[in-house]
Amino acid sequence: MTLESALLPIPSEITMPFAGFLASQGVLNFWLVVTIGAFANLIGSLIAYGVGFYLEEHIILSIIRKFGKFVLITEHDYLRAVLWLKKYGNPIAFFSRLLPGVRTFISLPAGLSEMNILKFSIYTFFGSFIWSAFLTYIGFTLGKNWHSLDPYYRKFEYGIAGLLIIGVLFYINHKLKIVKFKN
Repeated sequence: MTLESALLPIPSEITMPFAGFLASQGVLNFWLVVTIGAFANLIGSLIAYGVGFYLEEHIILSIIRKFGKFVLITEHDYLRAVLWLKKYGNPIAFFSRLLPGVRTFISLPAGLSEMNILKFSIYTFFGSFIWSAFLTYIGFTLGKNWHSLDPYYRKFEYGIAGLLIIGVLFYINHKLKIVKFKN
């Protein structure tokens, strides 16, 4: 969760449901998973906030143009987050945490705009807490019902795995084309 919030492509949509699954099996505590997920998001977000706070925008955009393709960040993603911050103000730090895709990019423009770090931290923690709880709950619920899904899953597991792999490859290819096209 820390790495995802520090703008590295590690999706919480995989890590948190898996932790929820482990909580359903009694390996982990549900609320501890949610709380650690929220704090980890906050730490990663503060790293990205610090980058935005200490670097100038033209340097950030230059870095995104050069290296963004390696972490699946495009200039468009960054500029969209900047526009959202300008349009909706400080509370977007909270609401963006509930939106896949936007949630990780808001920290850079928040730091760049020198948003109050205490407000940023509070909004980020509580938004991340809700997101972590939601994803953990999905994994927990699926984990409790795993045995009832097993007969159906076994029939389609190769197809599902193939579709997931194709989906991930398509997403990465799409992001790399956008980066290549913009450069």
